[in-house]
Amino acid sequence: MQIIPVIDLLNGVVVHAKKGERQRYQAIESQLTHSSKPLDIVSALLEYYPFQQLYIADLNAIQKRSDTSNNFKSNNLGLVESITRHYPDLKLWIDAGINNDDELRLWSQFSSNLVLGSENFASIEHYLNVAKQIKSQPVLSLDFMPHGYQGPIELAENTLYWPKNVIMMSLAHVGTGHGVNHALLDKYKPYNGKFNLYAAGGVRGIEDLNALKHLGIHGALIATALHQKQLSYQQLDMLSQ
Repeated sequence: MQIIPVIDLLNGVVVHAKKGERQRYQAIESQLTHSSKPLDIVSALLEYYPFQQLYIADLNAIQKRSDTSNNFKSNNLGLVESITRHYPDLKLWIDAGINNDDELRLWSQFSSNLVLGSENFASIEHYLNVAKQIKSQPVLSLDFMPHGYQGPIELAENTLYWPKNVIMMSLAHVGTGHGVNHALLDKYKPYNGKFNLYAAGGVRGIEDLNALKHLGIHGALIATALHQKQLSYQQLDMLSQ
């Protein structure tokens, strides 16, 4: 089972994502390090366990935030570049709210898995137009917000449009410590094996991960449980085997 740590970048620091309430995110408080600087967080995660992959969510880019002083859309591109320089062997999954050609060109400079979040697309045609331009297969994130699924309904209901790797993103469970969204994962259980399904949101510890493994889930995206040391090196090592 693949365990992929997640860092959420907002205005240059790593924040604690919780329930998808992005306007309320605060700088992360981690038991791995006293810092919320991205490079410090990545270093602390890799000291805790030698992860091979890292999921980066650029919340400025996802929210299409503007820099009011310069009147342009802001992002954390420079920080991502810094991470790639310091950790060239670390495979990145980048979620930057990509939904147009300009954003695709900007983020395609990295040798990474580009994540296409369903929330960023108004129609299935819009999604397909962007997805077909990515040289390697994108990662699809099916985004289930606190108020329900967000995105073209065809993506949620028809696997014809899916790439090999698909994330079940349950924003209402992210950072809560309330456990994973079993109802959502049970709904998509028949597609385990045909696709690499990843659970995101709510993992508390080894019990949740063992349950996911039993369901046939290929991997899990985790932040809070790592920063609170709810998973040991030995447990992470066992899951990777």
